Amino acid sequence: MLATILRDPDAAKKLLDTIAESPSGRRSISRLARTCKAICEPALDVLWKELDSLLPLVGLFPNHLLKRTRRPGLGLAKAPNPEDWDRLLEYGQRVRRITYSETSPAISPAIFATINDHSPVTYILPNLQELVWKVETAAGLEASILFMNPELQSLVLEVGNRIPKLDAYLSKVCSLTQLTAFSFTSPTTLPQNFTDLLRSQNTLEKLCLVAPGALSSQVGQWAASLPALHSLELDLTGRSMTAVEGFFDDIIPSGANTPSDTTSNSSILSGDEIDFTEIRKSSLRLTGDLRSGGIFVDLRHVELTGETSNIAVFLKHLTSQLTSLELVIEDPPEMADWRDLSLIICDRFSQSLRSLRITATGSSRFSELVRSTSRGGDPTSRHLPLRYLTSLPCLVRLEIDLPESTIFRDEDLQCLAKACPNIEMVRLCPMARFSGTSGPGLTLEGVSVLTTNCRRLHTLALVIDARRGSKETLSSLEVSSRSLLRLHVGHSAISDPLHASILLSHLAPHLEILKWFHEKNRPGFVEANALGWQRVSDWLPHLQGVRLMERGRVAAMKKPKVVMKDQSVDATDKRTYVNKFAHVRPKTSERAIQSTPSLVDRMTQVKPDLLSVFVDATPRCVETQVDATPQVCHKSVGVEPMKAEAGIDATPPPTEKRQEDIHYDEKSGLFFHRYDLHAIPSVLPAVFTGLVALAYRLFLTYPLTIPKDMFDRSLSMLHAEKAANGDEPSRENHELQESPSCSTTTELLDHDIPPVCL
Repeated sequence: MLATILRDPDAAKKLLDTIAESPSGRRSISRLARTCKAICEPALDVLWKELDSLLPLVGLFPNHLLKRTRRPGLGLAKAPNPEDWDRLLEYGQRVRRITYSETSPAISPAIFATINDHSPVTYILPNLQELVWKVETAAGLEASILFMNPELQSLVLEVGNRIPKLDAYLSKVCSLTQLTAFSFTSPTTLPQNFTDLLRSQNTLEKLCLVAPGALSSQVGQWAASLPALHSLELDLTGRSMTAVEGFFDDIIPSGANTPSDTTSNSSILSGDEIDFTEIRKSSLRLTGDLRSGGIFVDLRHVELTGETSNIAVFLKHLTSQLTSLELVIEDPPEMADWRDLSLIICDRFSQSLRSLRITATGSSRFSELVRSTSRGGDPTSRHLPLRYLTSLPCLVRLEIDLPESTIFRDEDLQCLAKACPNIEMVRLCPMARFSGTSGPGLTLEGVSVLTTNCRRLHTLALVIDARRGSKETLSSLEVSSRSLLRLHVGHSAISDPLHASILLSHLAPHLEILKWFHEKNRPGFVEANALGWQRVSDWLPHLQGVRLMERGRVAAMKKPKVVMKDQSVDATDKRTYVNKFAHVRPKTSERAIQSTPSLVDRMTQVKPDLLSVFVDATPRCVETQVDATPQVCHKSVGVEPMKAEAGIDATPPPTEKRQEDIHYDEKSGLFFHRYDLHAIPSVLPAVFTGLVALAYRLFLTYPLTIPKDMFDRSLSMLHAEKAANGDEPSRENHELQESPSCSTTTELLDHDIPPVCL
């Protein structure tokens, strides 16, 4: 058997999951993983699949790194090396769901800094699919980013206090993940841009919002626009009916505008024109392509918390085919509100609802706990009628668990059996306890209504008064149920265990499990009742055996006996031939239908509207002054006459000369030395030489140098004037640069030069 299970991984996984869900199942899985190598890996996968704390992961570090070996939650004494992470990373691949609570002292927040700074990989839990994070501070909330890998599908956030920059955290979460389930619980208001932040999460299938502001019209419109949403959970506690109605203000019913919805324009088309809208809708309805309009049409599971009146108003707007409905109501509810709620459930979801669960809010349970623990205070019990549940033919599971509305009567079971013929599991406040004066309103004989009409009922949990059965019930075989296998009676009262055993063996001859409260420390424990049900549990198997044996014999005796008779049969073949003629001619009829469309010829005069518009096209002139004064730079040049020293031989020649000749030679020598370019032979007179030099200056040097200098200055002034008038692009600095071709003579004209005396 074990070898066959190991060959099939799916069968082994289902077996291990079943063991893990049983009492002390995780301990059994742990022992099983240590005993067989072949089953070690699948057992470890089941054992590490869900963790309710980070403590097992921290304990995988080597002992020399921990501050205290027996308390790994205190953190690490020093930073781990890369090889110290091997065991944690190996087991971290098996984790699929993990829960962290900041209020628990089992784990130190310092471990998050170690993971962030020294982890050799990006995600230590790469296959994590569901993360449950309960925090009170912003630092604890930010630590959840370390576990948000791309494989994460479900995120449950429970924030205790107001945390700043919550919108930035949600934006970061949406950028890292693509979730299918998101739950946010907080006593503070949702961020104003909550819907904008979660707009990218268009793959959400389950949405849970328990926070102020969750009933705004923006949240309702965003939730209704999610294409894959099939589960919705909201908190309506303390909200007015107007606020509940406001959740649906901006929601547009889906399917309201189909592709075939074509409306005619009354201002253009005639009123006699044929409208094919209804015809097209009828054809789409026949083919099944027409989507019915409604709100949250794809929703299948709804969980609502709050007053009964608010829940009734919310459910009134839903047009979806719900299969599961969980209601957490304030107990006790007003009878008018409970009637309205029951009628709306039966009216809206009678053809689809399969599971209905009704429990009480935390405040109601706390109030009941205070009343029950006070001195001399008996638990208050009220009647919750089930007659308003008129028709729920698809309902399979019904659970009602309220602290105060715990009284049910036999007529309620009759209404339930009539409204829910296919019910399989019924739980009607099995934890309720009653004082000595007021006992439970249900009887064991009243259960016969369920066993008679509900042939699929296999689990029943309720508090009853096990009295002696009547003769009519004990003599009827129709009240016996072949499907009832489990019965939980809680604090049920019992006076005669023998008669209760006889009646129970008649109602449920195939009953396998019988439970009741036998713990002495449980509130409401009555030792006499516990001993009585213990005797019923001991006697019931024997009585069931007798019942089945007797019924088996009766069934065998009722089988008809085969009567044997000798009888001869005449088998002579007698044939009779008859000739008959039948003239068959089908009756035909010819009909013609003339269908002529009504045509309407109508002319429409279209005249464009003309407008005469004058446009002022006067160009705008802007007067701007530009300072274009040229910058003049004066430069001075120092001019010094050239001096030359020369030795003169004053020795008189042997030939005597006149004084005039000597004077002429000295002056001419000096002149030719100073002006080498104008040297004249010494044979000419000195006066003639001076005249020639003067004529050279007046007629050659000055006429050539003076016009050239004037021409350069004129060009500089002309350039400055053009720049001022805007004929050429202006420059940043307008300067009159010195012309490199200016001669020495031009420079001499700018200065006072003493005349040269000849």
